[in-house]
Amino acid sequence: MVLGAVLVLGGCGCASLPSIVPDLARPRGEPVQLAGARGPLSMAQSKAILQRLESGRQETGIFDRHLAIEEAIVGSPLTTGNRVVLLQDGPATYQAMIKAIQAATDHIHLETYILDDDEVGQRFAQALIDKQKQGVSVHLIRDGVGTIGTPAAFFERLTASGIKVLEFNPLNPLVSRKEWELNQRDHRKLLIVDGRTAFLGGINISSVYSGGSFSQRSRTRPGGGPAWRDTDLELQGPVVAEFQKLFLATWAKQKGDALPARNYFPPLEPVGREVVRAIGSSPDEPFSQIYATLLSAIGSAETSIHLTNAYFVPDPQLLAALEAAAARKVAVRLILPSQADSWLVFHAGRAYYDRLLRAGVRIFERRGVILHSKTALIDGVWATVGSTNLDWRSFLHNEELNAVVLGPGFGAQLQSMFDRDLAESDELTLDIWEQRPLEWRVREGFARVWEYWL
Repeated sequence: MVLGAVLVLGGCGCASLPSIVPDLARPRGEPVQLAGARGPLSMAQSKAILQRLESGRQETGIFDRHLAIEEAIVGSPLTTGNRVVLLQDGPATYQAMIKAIQAATDHIHLETYILDDDEVGQRFAQALIDKQKQGVSVHLIRDGVGTIGTPAAFFERLTASGIKVLEFNPLNPLVSRKEWELNQRDHRKLLIVDGRTAFLGGINISSVYSGGSFSQRSRTRPGGGPAWRDTDLELQGPVVAEFQKLFLATWAKQKGDALPARNYFPPLEPVGREVVRAIGSSPDEPFSQIYATLLSAIGSAETSIHLTNAYFVPDPQLLAALEAAAARKVAVRLILPSQADSWLVFHAGRAYYDRLLRAGVRIFERRGVILHSKTALIDGVWATVGSTNLDWRSFLHNEELNAVVLGPGFGAQLQSMFDRDLAESDELTLDIWEQRPLEWRVREGFARVWEYWL
């Protein structure tokens, strides 16, 4: 986690999470309306699709209670006719991304927190340079802190080829194109190719993802160190236009050069049956839309809440929501890291285990890998994958990006992945946790002091 003291010393003013998420009462009036390839569907069409999604699921009121709330909070439409592919770990994700880049004919938009100058980074750089030389327009947004360790020569090579590279909130205030906001970071990971295919999730561009996380033989990545366990999505269909809007908005907000005339919004025909909503959060907004809709979904849960997350430092509202769900007999399970790249975040999150375990929340720690995945599955029908961690930084300071996918079909895929991770995890019971060493308790207390900044 590339942040550390540089952000603490930035002297930024303290924001705060909303004590009450705006309007979590169910809106009255028109039912939820879905959007298709040619615009909004009729209410009858929308109702039929939602009924199909609900058929065959467990008895739960999440659709009835949640979707209107989510739409009021987020504003972006639920889109139908999408194809969603679940990608596990770096090797599968990189293979799919490179294949899409090589097939590009019009434009490529890449937004990433980390872009390392290593074997994986060089592979992506060369693929992007090759397409730029072929006349494909390539634009890259890279975060100033996330790429702090990447040599300037790496990006100079890209710009020399004609690629437009934009540094998000540069560390040097003298080169900032807008008000200097050191603590606000672009944590999104997004690739859009020709306005038709989008990739998003938790995976940065770095060789730390070179190993797989499920096979014993691949758990040590090339060059040493444990493999990183992460999750991404490949999406096609009408929802790609919503992710394109978010990329273009960030480019404009950071005052990037004028974009050339390209086919950024091609006609997008239905290519699948998934219903998807794009959610982008920014510290420039009154509150994190991802935070608000996640609280709404947790509050609507009736049977199960399955969260897998890399950096778990919950705020009081998220803690209360998980405790309340457990109190109403919802099965709440968290898969969290057993080791991490940031010991402060790791121990700050562990400081809350005692309270959650006493409330009936079950906690599992993924062994043998660095867990970097950020997924949620609620009642088996509401799923989200993205860049958002369950910590103050993601909810307050970062630009984040998630996709919400509805329905039991994709839910079953995410549940299968959750079960595989569960089988590779160790459960922490209250008895086990109360016997942890004094050293751990001291670290937890120290780390909690810094949780707002982590």
